[in-house]
Amino acid sequence: MSTPSNMPEEFLQYIWENRLFDNENTVTSAGEPLEIIHQGRKNTDSGPDFFNARIKIGDTVWAGNVEIHVKASDWSKHLHQNDKAYDNVVLHVVETFDTEIARTNGETIPTLILTYPDYLRNNYQNLLSAKTWIACENRFHRIDPIVLQLGFNRLMIERLESKTEAILSRLEQNNNDWNETFYQVLARSFGFKVNAVPFELLARSLPVSLLAKHKNNRFQLEALLFGNSGLLNNQLLGDDYYLKLREEYSFLYKKYGLKAIESHLWKFLRLRPVNFPTVRISQFAALFHQSEALFSTIIEIENLSELYTLFKVKASEYWNTHYNFNKSSKSKQEKELGETSIQILIINVVIPFLFVYGEKQNKHHLKNRALEFLEQLPAEANSIVSKWGKLGINARSAFESQALLQLKNQYCEAKKCLNCQVGVKLVSERE
Repeated sequence: MSTPSNMPEEFLQYIWENRLFDNENTVTSAGEPLEIIHQGRKNTDSGPDFFNARIKIGDTVWAGNVEIHVKASDWSKHLHQNDKAYDNVVLHVVETFDTEIARTNGETIPTLILTYPDYLRNNYQNLLSAKTWIACENRFHRIDPIVLQLGFNRLMIERLESKTEAILSRLEQNNNDWNETFYQVLARSFGFKVNAVPFELLARSLPVSLLAKHKNNRFQLEALLFGNSGLLNNQLLGDDYYLKLREEYSFLYKKYGLKAIESHLWKFLRLRPVNFPTVRISQFAALFHQSEALFSTIIEIENLSELYTLFKVKASEYWNTHYNFNKSSKSKQEKELGETSIQILIINVVIPFLFVYGEKQNKHHLKNRALEFLEQLPAEANSIVSKWGKLGINARSAFESQALLQLKNQYCEAKKCLNCQVGVKLVSERE
């Protein structure tokens, strides 16, 4: 059995929740016979760690809450002695007993010194000290992939909820304007990580209502977007297209009192030319040119193929022979937004908006549609999904690849092994 080792409190909670402790001939720190009838239900909010536990001390059965600490003295460090919310604690569970603790009225609270098999501690410490891509990589082959896949639903909902929290925060900043919020989030995603920030700043500098006034004139849309991007300020002279854009923007700049962002924010290095911000801005203009009430349109779309069609936009003709202003390319190529890029926009923008809008407007069919779209979309191709594949977990859809991203980024990176079905199984596994 274990000796005090100052294991993390979350580990002791795991031991308690799963009844992996020694429950035979158990006594309190005062030597009274103790039986754990029910360990209680874990509390995920403030207050004691476990609710509605039932214990028997001597001949008396107690019902109440359980608090768990590494050291008994942590009770005072956390100021529980002054908090009446802890007066209904019937058992204090610790690994190291260094002091008696009491309720606010001075009554002593019984304490259990938690003991458990050494292999549990060793398994957990091995995971915490691992230097591999994921903590359990060297033991992952022991796990049936079904164990992991059973948790995909929870992981996917968690990932969606984290994205929707960001949307709701932005929605509040925009005075609950869904159209403006969608436009800003879409713009950020159009930057595809490398240029996410300048694209977002560009959208914030040009309200969607202003673009809507010029949606029927693609050239004016490009003048507004390129002008406020700051990219028209880099040269005084250039080809006809460049000079006409500058001239049009000069007029619109004065008319609306616009303020451009700094052009140095845009990144071109280490990008494929087809992904240059110049090309993306032209494609962004095309999307608003050919779409009437973009957010409303997307909310009404029921078929995934219609979303692909909506986002299959092309940069204007000038960009068939250019990647930068005033520098023609050797080849001629239409710059159409690719299928992979469209999938990224659907996953990161459309689906979270369907989910959160459905939640806020009590339209649950939109939430279901978001999940259906994820199941219909192919799995993403990135380094994280690829490495999961090498471990034998092959994502069959975007639903599963998003779940795997959530698992890696939110659990494996932080080594929250006790919150993962695989980690829990490996910690409880006897060698």
